[in-house]
Amino acid sequence: MADLSTTLPLNRDSVIEAHKLISDLVHLTPVLTNRTLTELASTPRKLDRTRFEGRTPAQPVLRLWFKCENLQRIGAFKARGAFHAVERLKQEPGWLEGGGKEKGVVTHSSGNHAQALALAARESGIKAHIVMPEISNPKKVAGTKGYGANVIFSGSTAPEREAVANKVIAETGARLVPPYDHPDIMLGQGTLGLEFQQQVAELMTTDAEVDGQKKVFRAPATGRDNAGPGVPGGKKEKPGLDAIMTPCGGGGMLSGVALSCEGTGIRVFGAEPSFEGADDGKRGYESGERITAVKTLTVADGLRTPVGEHPWSVIYKQKLVSGMHSVSEEEILAAMRLVYERFKLVVEPSACVPLAVALYDEEFRAMVEKEAGEDGWDLGLVFSGGNVDVDALGKMFAGGK
Repeated sequence: MADLSTTLPLNRDSVIEAHKLISDLVHLTPVLTNRTLTELASTPRKLDRTRFEGRTPAQPVLRLWFKCENLQRIGAFKARGAFHAVERLKQEPGWLEGGGKEKGVVTHSSGNHAQALALAARESGIKAHIVMPEISNPKKVAGTKGYGANVIFSGSTAPEREAVANKVIAETGARLVPPYDHPDIMLGQGTLGLEFQQQVAELMTTDAEVDGQKKVFRAPATGRDNAGPGVPGGKKEKPGLDAIMTPCGGGGMLSGVALSCEGTGIRVFGAEPSFEGADDGKRGYESGERITAVKTLTVADGLRTPVGEHPWSVIYKQKLVSGMHSVSEEEILAAMRLVYERFKLVVEPSACVPLAVALYDEEFRAMVEKEAGEDGWDLGLVFSGGNVDVDALGKMFAGGK
């Protein structure tokens, strides 16, 4: 990675600079809406036999917008951070002249970051060394090798992977590109937040009519009467999102999106699984202390890592994230099933965690009802990736992992 002393400051202007650097290297992924999911999010739930049994169901008005990073290069948002990290490294004085391309880059990852860095390195003619656990999905290993990377296997624990990566660095002089815990990665991931804001505002004003001095625009219909600006023909003085929610594992995307929303008035939330302590971000946010170790086998396998030190500085210390919420395995899979059945999109479990919060977490839903009232919120949800093992889908929906 670029030396920390040369990284850009963690603010919205730096996300804008990151977007300029990588906009020709990554896809401008689409923003989609879905009437069925928006109606479900705006319908009071039956809480019998749920963790919220005995509570009065919340009645939020939510108009859902989806940023489809499952259609990004390598099938996940991770391409953004990897390309930004590589481009910034190439700008570091003396790195190219000192044989940087031949020494290469190295990371340890069993998932999307492995493929993202392999692709970004290949397109710049840089050697990539990827340390992957021996238990990695064979298809992800094949995908990483397919991008030309040198794959080196290790044990499954973080210390084992880091030890192998350090050995590669000692032997080759390769530069470490971590999956999430570095400003260059965070700023790269944050570019999706910039696009999301602009795309929704443009969609809201497309084919607008003029009513005096105000624009009239369409938004996802909630299916409820008196549902504020989302009702066809309703009005909203300033088009755009009220809030964005992203999945949170290491926190690179959440912190980057939070930086992209700095000063805009758009609120940002993180979404995590609760299974076996995977909600470390939520617990740390509530206690004020970052949790540094997580051991979980949540079905949302992209979210099995603790929040990193640099993302934490944005999420908690800078107070750029308004809250963290968590959902159960059953709620994640229920949301995932809805996406497949009603949206016809291929998404991985991790990508469905924000939708599960919007649909099933009564704490979040009650908060929206209280703070937004009848006007409701235009809520942006990030589909973070679509790299799911097709052979495992049947088992997931049958109740297994």
